Amino acid sequence: MPREANSAVDIADLPPYGNGTLPAGIRSRSIANVNGLGVHILEAGEADRPALLLLHGFPELAYSWRKVMLPLAAAGYHVIAPDQRGYGRTTGWDGSYDADPDPFRMLNMVRDALALVLALGHRQVAAVIGRDAGAPVAAWSALIRPDVFRALVLMTSPFAGPPGLPFDTANGAAPPPRPMTDDELDAELAKLDPPRKYYQNYQRTRGANADMLNAPQGLHAFFRAYWHYKSADWKQNEPHPLKARIATEMAQMPTYYVDGTR
Repeated sequence: MPREANSAVDIADLPPYGNGTLPAGIRSRSIANVNGLGVHILEAGEADRPALLLLHGFPELAYSWRKVMLPLAAAGYHVIAPDQRGYGRTTGWDGSYDADPDPFRMLNMVRDALALVLALGHRQVAAVIGRDAGAPVAAWSALIRPDVFRALVLMTSPFAGPPGLPFDTANGAAPPPRPMTDDELDAELAKLDPPRKYYQNYQRTRGANADMLNAPQGLHAFFRAYWHYKSADWKQNEPHPLKARIATEMAQMPTYYVDGTR
């Protein structure tokens, strides 16, 4: 979850998680000088074992992996779960709305993952495992440095592969149609009855962070409801593939992804 840039000073002063918070056997510490960050990690298992790197999604933390870390460690791995850039107790990034977005570009997030692995004394990991927003970081890590990230597991978010380029156009082949941009998609969603808005476009607006942090019911209740609404316990969830990334198809998605405008 984004936060104001100066709050990183307070985060840096916090002690590691204790075992009143974590299951016994999971350790909490911060690693300095990781691609400009102070990276907070959770880890389990002995450091001389093959490593597994677990990359969380949004809006999550390393803590989200706590229930799978010990079984993976028991299987013989050194399990490493960082708070990624922009999250939790990891410091050294600017969370203000007008901050430079370049440090959050995908290739720099891959550099974060690589720098952490090396800082912990591993020249490679047995697998990098990414969920949701962590999945593309994991996928690009494995694609760019297969010598380090030896295997890949993706959860929630599939990887479409590297972007393609027009082929054979010098010989008369027609270029492929240009995909709709996020802004164009939102403009089409706004024309529906009722009008809709895609959640990622809303969350990049200046007021979105304050809306969530200052939810009338409180942040804890907001997140409990958010996760319940997205879970299989919400009986109205009926996942099915969409035919295309167009407004009429996107409008079929649950309202935590495509919501009515206010």
